[in-house]
Amino acid sequence: MDQSIQFDLDLIHRYDKSGPRYTSYPTALELHEGFGEAEYLKHIEKSNAAGGPLSLYFHIPFCDTVCFYCACNKIVTKNRSHSVPYLDNLVREIEMQGDLFDGSRPVNQLHWGGGTPTFLNFEQMQRLMDATRRHFNLRSDDGGEYSIEVDPRETNDRTIAQLRELGFNRISLGLQDFDPAVQAAVNRLQSKEQTFAVLEAARTEGFRSTNIDLIYGLPLQTETSFADTLDQVLAYAPDRFSIFNYAHMPSRFKTQRQINEADLPPPSVKLDILQMIGRKLTDAGYVYIGMDHFAKPDDLLAVAQREGKLYRNFQGYSTHSDCDLIGFGITSIGRVGDAYIQNVKELDPYAARISQGRLAVFRGVELDDDDKLRRAVITQLICHFELSFAVIEREFSIRFAHYFAPELEHLRVMQGDGLLSLDDAGVQVLPAGRLLIRNICMVFDKYLVQKQQQFSRVI
Repeated sequence: MDQSIQFDLDLIHRYDKSGPRYTSYPTALELHEGFGEAEYLKHIEKSNAAGGPLSLYFHIPFCDTVCFYCACNKIVTKNRSHSVPYLDNLVREIEMQGDLFDGSRPVNQLHWGGGTPTFLNFEQMQRLMDATRRHFNLRSDDGGEYSIEVDPRETNDRTIAQLRELGFNRISLGLQDFDPAVQAAVNRLQSKEQTFAVLEAARTEGFRSTNIDLIYGLPLQTETSFADTLDQVLAYAPDRFSIFNYAHMPSRFKTQRQINEADLPPPSVKLDILQMIGRKLTDAGYVYIGMDHFAKPDDLLAVAQREGKLYRNFQGYSTHSDCDLIGFGITSIGRVGDAYIQNVKELDPYAARISQGRLAVFRGVELDDDDKLRRAVITQLICHFELSFAVIEREFSIRFAHYFAPELEHLRVMQGDGLLSLDDAGVQVLPAGRLLIRNICMVFDKYLVQKQQQFSRVI
């Protein structure tokens, strides 16, 4: 499989507009409060009947300090005791959800996100993992994909050893940028020594995969300064990179109002940075997975993409398309059967529901046949940069050219622009179209017209 990319400035300018990141289809904007606990229970029953492995996501919302760019659901506090009642409720939720799922189903994927999961101390993390192990069938052979997001400022050698002891084997380190001026502008002061000490400790302790998170488009960034950050990280050769485009939406995310908009790099500089990122990482031997992600050729993500087995869920790209995803904690989103489910977003409503012995679900959506069809199309495109009409026709008993006649007209325009090749067999996304894969997927999104203004820009 050709996993190369081509930077075409003219195409990027013409196609630069807002759109979803497609960690799900339909997107989370379609979740509604008409879907609640009763509907979730119905889908769990169907899921148990179908069987198969599980994926578990735990949201740990606490952070010691606020990063001004952050768009995550978090609670900023230096009072570590605030995590105590939350952990109590989280353990109770694990018990309740564990009672609903078939205990023989193995957990092939587990992820702790946030916030800052390592805001918890070791005893708290151990309690959380022990509760999970009691109520779900966690693997004991280290063969699962058990990952955690860490802030190197909240982590040291001992923490990494403890995380490995708990069963984690994949780790993602938040960094964003090493430039001192940029760090000050976004209130995230983090040294190279802290960051690389954690990366090296993860390797020493036997973590199978290391990921570094970076963000381009932050205040005071330049192509030169970000290239310097990238060069320093490349010297340590992490297995994966997640390099996100900063989306400045202060009307939605209050902490972003503390960023001086005059310091944000103009679009032309952001494009220069993006082009530099693609060049440096591909020259260093990484392949473009898609949607801001790069990986070494022998990484499981890159292998899964070449083998046609890559998937995308609420945590990003995944090698576990066969897993139903269960969310725990405030704001977490799951996918069980043909439904997406989200927990309440704030601490008090979460605590109230758990104390009443109720699940924390407050909204969701059940996919209809058209949703499932379009999800399959978008998943193939965003994961594999290709689409076989015959595969979709067999799975959904449709004639692709008839069902998607208007969409094919849009694809023909994109073909003329050099984003893709289109014939009677299907679609192949070309190197110039891979950075614009969101645009190609948007062609098949029936909900997009009335929602487009609520998404970040594609580049």
